[in-house]
Amino acid sequence: MRQGERTFDLAVIGAGPGGYVASIRAAQLGMQVALVERDRLGGVCLNWGCIPTKVLLQSAHTLALMRRAGEFGISADNLVADFGIAVKRSREKAERLSKGIEFLMRKNKVALFSGEARLMSAKELEIAGGDGKTREMLHAERILLATGSRPRLLPNVTIDGKVVLTSTEAMLLNRAPVSMIIIGAGAIGMEFADIYRAYGTAVTVIELLPTILPYEDEEIAALLRRALTKKGITILTNTSVEQVTVEAGQARVRVSSNGQSQELLGETVLVAVGRAPNSDVGGLQELGVAIKNGFVVVDERMESSVAGIYAIGDLIGAPLLAHKASHDGIRAVEQMVGLDDGGSGAVAKIPSCTYCHPQVASIGLTEAKAKAMGHSIRVGRFPFSASGMAMALGETEGVVKVIADATHDEILGVHIIGAQATELIAEAGLAISMEATLEEIVGSIHAHPTLAEAMGEAALAALGRPIHM
Repeated sequence: MRQGERTFDLAVIGAGPGGYVASIRAAQLGMQVALVERDRLGGVCLNWGCIPTKVLLQSAHTLALMRRAGEFGISADNLVADFGIAVKRSREKAERLSKGIEFLMRKNKVALFSGEARLMSAKELEIAGGDGKTREMLHAERILLATGSRPRLLPNVTIDGKVVLTSTEAMLLNRAPVSMIIIGAGAIGMEFADIYRAYGTAVTVIELLPTILPYEDEEIAALLRRALTKKGITILTNTSVEQVTVEAGQARVRVSSNGQSQELLGETVLVAVGRAPNSDVGGLQELGVAIKNGFVVVDERMESSVAGIYAIGDLIGAPLLAHKASHDGIRAVEQMVGLDDGGSGAVAKIPSCTYCHPQVASIGLTEAKAKAMGHSIRVGRFPFSASGMAMALGETEGVVKVIADATHDEILGVHIIGAQATELIAEAGLAISMEATLEEIVGSIHAHPTLAEAMGEAALAALGRPIHM
């Protein structure tokens, strides 16, 4: 240990939803914890992703609902929608939550360090301050990498931050553009498509694969495509981007589909083709930490190929989700002190959510995946159009789809499109974690009237005894 070094049991690099949660749990377990962050507490999720986009989506949904006010006996003439104010509100909410994390760090006695971390050894960190000159050395018995991810770029597309954007710039515009071309139809692309369309932007989405939300159940993805098309969003699947150029402040996007090329014009282009891990942490390569396809390789204990160095979240591979990172962080520090959660980080138990309107949420196996794995399955569906609460809310678009093993009736997957789908998926997550059966879902009394009744009704349908269909 070098003279002047501060010593800790654990040093965490990255204060996103993985790193700050891991820091709190480690402190609860009696560790002296240092948390290093080069930007804002909360990471991309809180500052530039999960939270501000949901604030914008709520503004978009409120605007869409106000346009339907007449259905509810309310007159809402002369609506004025100010996108700049919606963006300002999203920044205020993100800032408030970031300050809340700072409070949690003080409460749990986690030492905060601002700057860029570099690994000098498996137990030493050098932190460079924002001025690039200030240096501080830390010694830690263990190091946890939680550096997250950044927008994935396309090799033939240059981001200028004004016309050609990543998701970060897309949530900071002071007005909704006249037109936007979105490259990528995953969750990020679909959410921004919904936001900007609500504010009047002409939106075109380009997707290389055959379906939007390509990792979701095909039936659910098809229903979402239909819903977004009804809103006026143009969706081009099986389409590749050949070139993006900017001329006189306007984007020209040349695309190809089935051997045919065409040129699209847009005021803005959003590149939303996923995220890439921030595995370029200083010192990793020199220490010999194994990296594959950009991701840090870890074992079941979240430990890398170098003893004492751990990694979590987006840094270790799909799914790249905030709640998965938080769960990883807790698992990692608990493993460090000998606690064993029984491997509860299985991908099949991680919910996936897309917050456009209608929302999409899922957990477990899709119908196609279950069949490919050799399962004989039962499938039950319950449409929101048959739900009393959905009718009361005026949100009858959507369905709950339950997939179960036909032999043992164990729930294999649940897929939802519709109002509050991202809330409703929690019951499905518990069901899959507990290896619940269709009968156990049916035996759980769901309050009436609620949207959650749709889960029980879908389970009944899978058993061949539907009530309200």
